[in-house]
Amino acid sequence: SSLDPVPTAATMKINLAAPTTGLQKVVEIDDEAKLQNLYEKRMAQEVDGSTLGEEYAGYIFRISGGNDKQGFPMRQGILTNTRVRLLMKKGHKCYRQRRTGERKRKSVRGCIVGQDISVLNLVVAKMGENPIPGLTDDSVPRRLGPKRANNIRKLFNLSKEDDVRDYVIAREFTSKKGVQQRKAPKIQRLITPLTLQRKRARKAEKMNSVLRNKEEAASYKKLVVQRLAEQKEARRSLISKRRSTRKSQKVAA
Repeated sequence: SSLDPVPTAATMKINLAAPTTGLQKVVEIDDEAKLQNLYEKRMAQEVDGSTLGEEYAGYIFRISGGNDKQGFPMRQGILTNTRVRLLMKKGHKCYRQRRTGERKRKSVRGCIVGQDISVLNLVVAKMGENPIPGLTDDSVPRRLGPKRANNIRKLFNLSKEDDVRDYVIAREFTSKKGVQQRKAPKIQRLITPLTLQRKRARKAEKMNSVLRNKEEAASYKKLVVQRLAEQKEARRSLISKRRSTRKSQKVAA
């Protein structure tokens, strides 16, 4: 009948990402023969680029995830190409707890690519010879530089003697009031004279505590010995008193 749904060709959006250039590109594939090469593949598996098209020859892509037609995300470790409902808690992927200790049953998609996937995320694992326009022909510089002191040293190949603060990546911009401002991250794990001073103070405090404990233990031991000696002396004097009273009573008798 005329009301029957018209069969549509399978289409899948492929979200390509190149970590080296920082660019992403979305391509739509409606050729069933090309999509057949993706079906039954799992997350983290590698795909030869030439199977997706001649322009990707030489490239190797890694499947990093995807969403099905209803928007449910693929989750690694669920070996099925269907949707499942899992009881999730804090720390699980695809779930953010709203209350402390809360657990909730949520729908997620298995990690095997199937026909119901609408968007598949691929990451460039190996570059090919020909650049892909919009993906590998240009590069976007990272807006933010490293924050940790050792990572800044690694980036600029600095030695221990170089001052990290001179190499931190900062950006200049004009504020809403028209004032020229400079923004730079606060360097973490930066060893300054103050941190060394605090470290020395902590060590000295620990050593003083050990010495103080030793002295207190010695003085307590000395006091215990003194008290025992006093008790012995008191007992001795008591016994000698009793003996003398008995002697005097015998003499009187």
